[in-house]
Amino acid sequence: MRIISGSRRGHKLTEFQGDSVRPTTDRVKESIFNLIRDYVPESVCLDMFAGSGALSFEAISRGAARAVLLDKDKRSTDIIRKNAESLGFEAQCEIRNEDCFAYAERTGEKFDIIFLDPPYNKGFIEPALDKIAENGLLADGGIVVLESDDTDFSGKKDGLAILKQRRYGRTYITVYEKQGTKE
Repeated sequence: MRIISGSRRGHKLTEFQGDSVRPTTDRVKESIFNLIRDYVPESVCLDMFAGSGALSFEAISRGAARAVLLDKDKRSTDIIRKNAESLGFEAQCEIRNEDCFAYAERTGEKFDIIFLDPPYNKGFIEPALDKIAENGLLADGGIVVLESDDTDFSGKKDGLAILKQRRYGRTYITVYEKQGTKE
């Protein structure tokens, strides 16, 4: 796993060993950033199931201003911290060992990009999209980037409109915007 483009292009990231975590493949990550490239510069990102932090670090490498990275697994936040340090992104990252649903309930911050890449088939997608919409986490013109597989796919959602959607093998990338906003 590596940074694909931007200021840290080619930098390798520390990742989990074993099968308990499913990292976003470089092919899918590159496809995501091709879809959202116009949203990234100077954006503030929220990574709700951050894992290794790869999506947020890719965004910062491509010009995002900063990111809040959440993961309730301490092992994940330890890896995120290690990656932020090796990339020199510590000042641009707020790393929280916290449940994303609790964070969504209490934060007053609005985000330009929200990355949503939860563990597949665990029932996290619908509640996370609900929390994003109900708590007004998107800034005006902001987007949610959802990675899901074909068995855990999510389509329409109250308060959010599908802006773009692509399929890569079994993986779906769905980009949402606030209902009623224009690209």
